[in-house]
Amino acid sequence: MRLKPIKTFVFTLAFLLSCSFNSFAEEKYTANECFEKLSRGTLKFNMALDNAIFKPVAKGYRALPIPIRKGSSNFVGNLRSLLTLSNNILQGDFKGATNTAGRFAVNTTVGILGIFDPATKMGFEKKSREDFGQTLGVWGADTGCYFVLPILGPTTARDALGMVGNVFLDPVYQVTHNTETDMVVGNDNLQEHNYFYYKGTDAVDFRSKNIESIESLQNNSIDFYASVKSLYLQNRAQKISNAPIADKEQDDSDWEEIDNQ
Repeated sequence: MRLKPIKTFVFTLAFLLSCSFNSFAEEKYTANECFEKLSRGTLKFNMALDNAIFKPVAKGYRALPIPIRKGSSNFVGNLRSLLTLSNNILQGDFKGATNTAGRFAVNTTVGILGIFDPATKMGFEKKSREDFGQTLGVWGADTGCYFVLPILGPTTARDALGMVGNVFLDPVYQVTHNTETDMVVGNDNLQEHNYFYYKGTDAVDFRSKNIESIESLQNNSIDFYASVKSLYLQNRAQKISNAPIADKEQDDSDWEEIDNQ
């Protein structure tokens, strides 16, 4: 087992918890800038990279038959639900944890590894994803300053720490990166590169669903950087409070990766 990274994370988390916390009800749609000039440049770099690589790949993915895309999206979403389950428990949302666990069990078995979604028809509600950044928000951690990371995109101090926490809380990461598990299972399929295939497919699936939405935001924004920041902060606040989405036809999970663009 790789204990050193886990100890480092636990120490960091303990330090964060010792800092001043705001009440959950005070979650804001605003955040101070850390490095606005640098962040604006980073966003331009990310969009150039998106136009050169990610958008063309997403368009190619969209050209696949709908059943293949739907099955891929369901399969990845089913795996991603394990991280949601971990955070449901940490947030004390045991009703949500029961629902998430039930969906995973049904879709993994009856739904053939999550390719199909019989759980929804059986009454297990499809809810939004949860991550450790949201969990920190539920615990009362302040948003912290806002900035943009290369490739990963918009984030805040709290959500950046949440990204690190996601690695330790994601069972898929732990299984694919644990050599002891691989030896016990005796299966070369459980290797590190499979984790990145899973994450990459998830990101491409999101991008393909939102080609027009992102283009519209670019074309209609007076200040694209400010629009992205506002959308990101509102999206995160909405998820932390578990507020219902305005557009009932839009699955909240379809916008999950907007946090990491």
